[in-house]
Amino acid sequence: MKKSDNIFIAGHKGLVGSSVLKLLKDKGYKNLIVVDRKKLDLRDTKKVLKYFKNKKIDYMIMAAAKAGGIIANSSNQKDFFLNNIEIQNSLLQMALKKKIKRTIYLGTSCIYPKFSKTPIKEESLLTGSLEKTNQCYAIAKIAGIKFCETLYEDYDLDIICLMPTNVYGENDTFDAIDGHVIPAIIKKIENAKKKGNKFVKLLGTGKPLREFIHSDDLASAILLSLKIKKKILEKKFNNKLPILNVGTQDHISIKKLSSLIAKYINFRGKIIFDKNSPDGTFKKNLDSSKIIRFGWSPKINFYEGLRQVVQSRMN
Repeated sequence: MKKSDNIFIAGHKGLVGSSVLKLLKDKGYKNLIVVDRKKLDLRDTKKVLKYFKNKKIDYMIMAAAKAGGIIANSSNQKDFFLNNIEIQNSLLQMALKKKIKRTIYLGTSCIYPKFSKTPIKEESLLTGSLEKTNQCYAIAKIAGIKFCETLYEDYDLDIICLMPTNVYGENDTFDAIDGHVIPAIIKKIENAKKKGNKFVKLLGTGKPLREFIHSDDLASAILLSLKIKKKILEKKFNNKLPILNVGTQDHISIKKLSSLIAKYINFRGKIIFDKNSPDGTFKKNLDSSKIIRFGWSPKINFYEGLRQVVQSRMN
């Protein structure tokens, strides 16, 4: 991989894509290709193929997706399923047509069965039932993996599938309904403090354990994955599609997480958990030993990373 290679970042304005774009710029990569969603609908295969017909792409990072928390997932199942299926299909068909040197497909820890043994290994895929609250998103992402597998095995298309744990960062969607767990809690506590409320109500029991990774750490894993030599991957994975978990190997309860956020925001009210709301999977931390053996490791301490995210909201 050369600094002059043409690298397409799909979803460059999102949480992960923006971190990847910044990292590649900082590392001196000159030919970074991005396109605004207002200019090109990545769900439309014909438009995608036409737009990139005369554009050279050496590498592609698939960071474009429709994602969200428990409420967003469970109340918009159709959109989560169709949007992700359509984006994946368009981009992967383009990768095949243009014979892109390597594509990075980004999945999610939601693909693994609800009752997987933890830490969850990549081999747990399709060994049990999914968590119902996000099953449409998970199934869409699993379909993407299977499409990658077909292209890898039948057409020798170079693809690596990365399965990150829960991602957080400064460029997240801070929405009480549509946001992931960290930005949703931050937004709710911010609102409670602004209104002078004496308490804030959060979803679930607060007992589930979650593993989190900063988007900048995930970006470094993506860059490493772009650079791993194909021969090494083929030997390591016995000529099968490479699937790599990307996590920090740490976890924290939602109750402790919310207390930390309240502390960083300086909210002194009470945190109440709505036990009638769904918790989701109790524990789903990942076994990331495979990518760690390739030389990657997370650099951002979770407590410091979380504090910086909260502080960036207050500045």
